[in-house]
Amino acid sequence: MDTAMVVELGRESLLVAVMIASPMLAIALAVGLLVGIVQAATSINEMTLSFIPKIAALVIVLMILGSWQISVLVDFTRRLFERIPTFFM
Repeated sequence: MDTAMVVELGRESLLVAVMIASPMLAIALAVGLLVGIVQAATSINEMTLSFIPKIAALVIVLMILGSWQISVLVDFTRRLFERIPTFFM
């Protein structure tokens, strides 16, 4: 296994991690920002008020995009397993 292969594998791993995590993080950020604006406008300072909508939004996003996320992970794992014989040459 040479250095170029390790760098390529690391780059691809990070790309898959970003692809999987970015929709969830973006929704959590948007819902948190929206709840924060509502809390600031209404002067409600309840910590759990921002937690419940975020969890609900993440569950909805996971239900919508979960199959896509699993397929991306399965494709990456399949490519990784197919490369195993080339790692030791």
